[in-house]
Amino acid sequence: MTGRIVEPPGEDYDPLADRDWRPVTETAPGVSHHEPVGLRERLSLNRMGTFDWDLDRGFMDLDPGAMGVFDLRPDEYDGAPMSLVTRVPPEEGRRLDEALAQALRDGHSSYGAYFRVQCRDGTQRWTHAQGRILHNADGMPYRIIGIVREATSELADSALLRSLQQERQRQTVMVQQTTASLARALSVKDVTRVLTDSGGARRFGADGLLLGLVTDNRFEVIAAAGLEGEVPDDMMTSRLDDALPLADTARSRRPLFLSSRSEMIARFPRLHPYTEVLPTGSAAFLPLVAQDAVIGALGLFNAEPAVPSPEARNLALALAGVVAQSVQRATLFDQEREFATGLQATMLPRRLPPIAGGAVTVRYHPASVGRDVGGDWYDVIALPQGRTGLVVGDVQGHDTHAAAVMGQLRIALRAYASEGHSPETVLVRASRFLSELDTERFATCTYIQADLESGALHLARAGHLGPLISNASRHIDWPEVRGGLPLGLATAFGHDHFPETQLFLEPGSTLLLCTDGLVEQPGHDISAGIDALSQAVREGPTELEALADRLSDQLWATPGSEDDMALLLLHRLPGPGPATTPRLRLHVHQADPSGTAEVRAALRRTLDQWRAGSVSHHIEVAASELIANALTHTESGALVSVELLPGTPRRIRLEVEDRSSRWPRRRSPGETATSGRGLLLVEAFADRWGAEPRGAGKALWCEFAVPEEPA
Repeated sequence: MTGRIVEPPGEDYDPLADRDWRPVTETAPGVSHHEPVGLRERLSLNRMGTFDWDLDRGFMDLDPGAMGVFDLRPDEYDGAPMSLVTRVPPEEGRRLDEALAQALRDGHSSYGAYFRVQCRDGTQRWTHAQGRILHNADGMPYRIIGIVREATSELADSALLRSLQQERQRQTVMVQQTTASLARALSVKDVTRVLTDSGGARRFGADGLLLGLVTDNRFEVIAAAGLEGEVPDDMMTSRLDDALPLADTARSRRPLFLSSRSEMIARFPRLHPYTEVLPTGSAAFLPLVAQDAVIGALGLFNAEPAVPSPEARNLALALAGVVAQSVQRATLFDQEREFATGLQATMLPRRLPPIAGGAVTVRYHPASVGRDVGGDWYDVIALPQGRTGLVVGDVQGHDTHAAAVMGQLRIALRAYASEGHSPETVLVRASRFLSELDTERFATCTYIQADLESGALHLARAGHLGPLISNASRHIDWPEVRGGLPLGLATAFGHDHFPETQLFLEPGSTLLLCTDGLVEQPGHDISAGIDALSQAVREGPTELEALADRLSDQLWATPGSEDDMALLLLHRLPGPGPATTPRLRLHVHQADPSGTAEVRAALRRTLDQWRAGSVSHHIEVAASELIANALTHTESGALVSVELLPGTPRRIRLEVEDRSSRWPRRRSPGETATSGRGLLLVEAFADRWGAEPRGAGKALWCEFAVPEEPA
């Protein structure tokens, strides 16, 4: 490392070399130009003196310098320490006594303390005392010799530094808190919430504030906090050229700092009728400028009158700049969100078609964060032969692109469904349509063909939640529904197969379809949300619209959600006359090895929904045996029908139809036989059974009495 070595001042050092001095009147006229000055005089010239305190005699000797520090005349001090009470206030004396007592308790040889002296003219000066404690041969204190000096300038400089440091720290904290709070504000509503919450005005170092925006040459106050009472209506909205502080600041683009309420009213006489609303202290009115355009103004109010320092003014202007940027960003966000929500609203159905024998209602809520737009959708489609198509789906994402994809997919799915295709075919075509779009988004979906005259529901799902069914007695069922991959992904992976499931909706029952925004909350398992939804439906109102409102308010709107939500409720009316017979029809293909297991699973769900009780197992065994006979002894598949017959007691009729004209034959298998017991089991379990011709084939049937439910 190289550098210039600075030599210490040599014999040629002369502090008088710089002659640019300011003349000063000498306050120590008794000292000649070259006369030697003794120690006492040197101390006195520096406002310092000495004391000698004899602890045994209780006498304290003060030299003239010390007398000057205490502002005492010789006739005002008799050597007793108590004589100093005329100059040392009691609280300062206690501070001195505590400092000396602590030093004596700790066995120290010195002590020191700062204290204030009350001068004869009423002013106070800071003083510092430093004493050396002398001890005798036994270690006991007997004498204190020390100095006293004026410390006002010293402490003033130190206090000023501390004050500046504290003020800078306070300003830094204010800027950090304000910036951090406004950084999370997306909309103008969010900005006003930050400014008007419990700590809003304090973030600006104020007791109250007003925020107004310029719109079409008018000034509108949109946020107020910390003021006494409500802001008058005629001050909430005004012309930009009106004689009001905020409007004047926005028009002139110049900040305005006023020290008191009286100065404010003198400057703006129109405020005189509203004196009680305005704080009594200082105020600052700051223009909000973004991209060289005035978008509004910010008013800050304090309870105490004060003249703001240059640092305080600069801080206020800096915070106003932060607010201006946040308001401009929030305004652009609101405009974009308004466009996006308008776009999404046009993509969702505006009217629902009437449904014979039932009622339907829907609810949609955008996400509580972001642009309030997403990919969730619902649809109700009038189908041929009096059926109704019900759709609930969710496109991946929560942005305008998700909404655009959702709109295209909804229209395509509606077109496929309106042609009368089966649920599986509708979802296969929708998946292929989505895969051909120029997007990487996928979608989940559940589609149902509902025939409310018979109560039959044919449904298929693609990676989506299945339906909830609540019957007239509030029994909740989440039937197991086989499904496929999400739309788009299913085609991309070559697995665009969506098996169809048939369910039955009893008269007086309600079906619910929803997206995961209703049952899923961040940090919680979805099963907890499903349980909460089941309980809410079970305990909710019976009227359909009221139930939809309750579910929205209780499960989505109240806690808020980061996801959007679509909800669809379908209610089957009881209808006049006798109740329609509930029926389930399933087809088992000859070459499908898993067909029997699927029928058994569907039977279990249906029988549980019908509350068949202990007879459910008998029906399931009988169905398995009859299906096995049809698949084994014929060359066709089997058509399985099960229906709940009306009357008392309730009965369930099971039919298995095939295309063979060969009549069944009951056999008597031996103990070691592995087959031939099917009809024996049917005869043992069923109350009645038989066979009847069906066109080119036949049907084997059996009936089971359903035990009465306990009261």
